[in-house]
Amino acid sequence: MEKVNKELNLSVIKAFKILEVYLNGKEVWGVRELAKKTGYNKTTTYRLLSTLESLDIVQKNDDDKYILGLKLFELGNLVSVYKSLRTFSRVPLEVIAKDIKETVHFGVLKNNQVLYLNKAESELGLKVSTQIGSYQQAYCTALGKVLLAFSSANVISDYLRNVSLEAFTSKTITTSKDLLIELEQVKTKGYALDMEELELGLICIAIPVFNKNKEVVAGVSVSGPSSRFKSENITSYLSIIKKGALEIEAHIRDYN
Repeated sequence: MEKVNKELNLSVIKAFKILEVYLNGKEVWGVRELAKKTGYNKTTTYRLLSTLESLDIVQKNDDDKYILGLKLFELGNLVSVYKSLRTFSRVPLEVIAKDIKETVHFGVLKNNQVLYLNKAESELGLKVSTQIGSYQQAYCTALGKVLLAFSSANVISDYLRNVSLEAFTSKTITTSKDLLIELEQVKTKGYALDMEELELGLICIAIPVFNKNKEVVAGVSVSGPSSRFKSENITSYLSIIKKGALEIEAHIRDYN
């Protein structure tokens, strides 16, 4: 325990202690009030507040006192949305995993990566070492490619400017030109494949999940060993996955 405590960043801990003061219901605080409440000196309190203000986590009102900023509101909304998506997707994913007998993932595009929000495993399927809340590369996964393909041109351009396309296997796409061609094909077909691009022996197929405005908000993928994957079964796989995706989309429409 002592070793863990020494590794913690004390400035972050102090900043969160300031934010926790707002949990008591009072929305506006001055520097002196926060210093007294937290036990920090005024200089330290002001320095922490200035940093939090620069990140839009707190902001000053007209009286030069501090209120919570929009960044916390945005983050809170994300948590709420992601929690809802996890709830909506749980049963459909379990049905897909049961019918296809492989591992199923549900994820979104965040920070130029795939964020896994949910996962369902079949007792007979390949156990894939992914965790809910973990991230994976987008350009070499079926889930990531389908999310990129149905995103706006600006999102794709930003992605290509900021992500290095490194090879994980000999089958990984490593040039922007080839990735753009692949994304166009994915958008035309309506689904994406990962043919051992991230990991040898692993095949994935994914489709998008849309909101009521026909904007891609998430994706569903099925992962299995290449030894069991048959191209002639793609139509059957897609039929099962689409049924689950449509159920999730119906929940999203009702939620919005």
